[in-house]
Amino acid sequence: MKTVEKAMKGMNFIKGEVYKEFAQSDADEIWKNATDKLEKIMADHSNLPKGVAAHTDRVIFPSAAIYLSMKEKDEDKAFEVMRVAMKNRSEQAGASLARTAKVPGFTRFFLAMWGPVARKSFGEASGFKNVFYPKKKGEFCMDITQCPYHTYLTELGCPEINKLFCDNDMLLCQ
Repeated sequence: MKTVEKAMKGMNFIKGEVYKEFAQSDADEIWKNATDKLEKIMADHSNLPKGVAAHTDRVIFPSAAIYLSMKEKDEDKAFEVMRVAMKNRSEQAGASLARTAKVPGFTRFFLAMWGPVARKSFGEASGFKNVFYPKKKGEFCMDITQCPYHTYLTELGCPEINKLFCDNDMLLCQ
């Protein structure tokens, strides 16, 4: 299990947006409450399989803790802060991937290795269920039919932010 401090540090891209949109004292309180919430959430889910925990401890639980803490202050602002922070991060990662794809041979290499990576990182051992489609030259296609993001965000009381994760996957791959 990832430590709470390390998980929260991984959310600095959201923290910056929190401090931009909320008053300093409110942002300090939100971040402290989020850290406390995350500690409880992680303790309550300490026995998850390793593949599932790779998603929950690094992304799902910290995001939920931050969002729920912001929501206590301002529900509308909380969603918008998450949307903007996640969109910005995905666009940056997507731009980096697009630059890398210009390297001769990278796209072929990426598509060749992505199948095994997707099956491992987004397979049943990681809490996902998928339909993988036959490969066509130059593309990779799969549908996710069950997702730990949906499962745990719903359980934690913030299913509305699940859409942000799906949207950002699309932004990353554009």
